[in-house]
Amino acid sequence: MNRRDFLKLSALLSACGILPKPLRAAVPPRVVVVGGGFAGATVAKYLRLWGGAIDVTLVEEGASHYACILSNLVVTGQLPVDRIVLGYQHLEATHGVRRVQGRAVGVDPGAHTVSVETASGITVLPYDRLVLAPGIDFITPNGNYNAERTPHAWKAGPQTLLLKSQLSGMVGTGGLYILTIPKAPYRCPPGPYERACVVADYLQRRVTSTKGKKGKGRTTPARVLVLDANPAIVAEPVSFGRAFAERYGSILEYRPNAEIYSVDSTARSVVTSQGTFQGSVVNVIPSQKAGKIVFDTGLANDPSGRWALVNPLSYASTQIPDIHVLGDSQGTGQPKSGHMASAEAKVCADAIIRAFNGLDPDPAPATNSACYSPISSTVASWLTASYRYDSASRTMKRVEEAFGEATGPSAENFHEMFHWADNIFADSFG
Repeated sequence: MNRRDFLKLSALLSACGILPKPLRAAVPPRVVVVGGGFAGATVAKYLRLWGGAIDVTLVEEGASHYACILSNLVVTGQLPVDRIVLGYQHLEATHGVRRVQGRAVGVDPGAHTVSVETASGITVLPYDRLVLAPGIDFITPNGNYNAERTPHAWKAGPQTLLLKSQLSGMVGTGGLYILTIPKAPYRCPPGPYERACVVADYLQRRVTSTKGKKGKGRTTPARVLVLDANPAIVAEPVSFGRAFAERYGSILEYRPNAEIYSVDSTARSVVTSQGTFQGSVVNVIPSQKAGKIVFDTGLANDPSGRWALVNPLSYASTQIPDIHVLGDSQGTGQPKSGHMASAEAKVCADAIIRAFNGLDPDPAPATNSACYSPISSTVASWLTASYRYDSASRTMKRVEEAFGEATGPSAENFHEMFHWADNIFADSFG
């Protein structure tokens, strides 16, 4: 896998080789999409773009979406938060998606309705097909946990800015930044390691200075401790392993198999399988599960009880076939990332349109996830993974020849990272 191959794969934003036949119906079928992240926005857009006469309603609590992509550079102050704010105006004005701002509070599969709590009360939306793409919820750690004191910043937005504030407050203290990583699967496999790198880079470039007894200056760098519940680096092990050992080896310590037992947010301490640690900033990323509406609808049915099992040909729930589950909440074994969510959304949109036309879904869908990872404020690496449907096991299998990571970080990769992000933003929200 070389850079040219990677760029070809990362540019392959459309998952479908043959576009579905647009629907022409006297009474347009209704699709309600719950969740306005990459999965929800993409499926809403492509149902309208490919589907012709389909009535699509997008339910999202926020007025806009904060992308997790590039958010670690907001934490370090390299990007303004506005850079990751994605609006829904193009979905509405250009593609004809109807948007309801509110929180989905209940699904009645028998009546085919979704109840939405809005500013003016409860709105009941009828559907012919329902797509749930609510992202993740967190499994609250044991102990005295408070995300306002020990932020996760794993849902971008206010938490991102809170962690940014806490990180900047470390400058001049020579303190300890603790980052905890949950056991996989979790949202954005390379993301925690990426954050460890850019935080270490930030602190390394802001070496603190204190005065000795005789008034002479001496440097006291802050340190980074990474407590990973996994036995090894989950994604891009070569790039991140080298960065931890070489680029940041003097200030960063990486500990695998460090399972979190409890968190005391007031004391900024964590109890782990390797001891108790206290830091100046404690960035706890909790274990994750499907969004609440998936649980409320009874669709979190994988062996772990955390994710929704679906048919990868259509992302239809194995419990209720006319409800589809996309993105971070599904349990197909594919990575939980923005790029993968958009790929799944196109497979789902294609399958729904085919179903409305009385056709079976594409029997051999393929998906791709590609991402750039900043290693510092000037260089980045990349990772790509492709999956193909295997009819024998009825699962998505990783395509080994299309799986790989960069041989090393570069300034060129850092530059290309922003084009990659803008392409994904435009593909889902443009």
